[in-house]
Amino acid sequence: MGLIDHYGGFNWDAGNRGKNWRAHKVTDREIEEACRNEPFLIYPDAEHSELEERWIIMSKTDRGFPLFGSYTIRTNRVRPISFRKMDRKERRAFDEANEGTT
Repeated sequence: MGLIDHYGGFNWDAGNRGKNWRAHKVTDREIEEACRNEPFLIYPDAEHSELEERWIIMSKTDRGFPLFGSYTIRTNRVRPISFRKMDRKERRAFDEANEGTT
């Protein structure tokens, strides 16, 4: 059960559709895959939760591409904010947290 299974879909609009491709070469489809796949790690993004509660997710696409992303929940939908490839430290933390689960 991935992150998205707890919500009613994704909140895409002109403000966030395609934004991560331009900034980080991550497609909207890859973001959706990472939010559907297991294993994943989620934790609060307290540093960026001033106006609304934000979360960090670390997961992989269907092809195994490791993503680090931030999102919020709006009207029971996942609204992606920023997704990029995990850096080496994040990848190590993700792999260590999921040892024995894959």
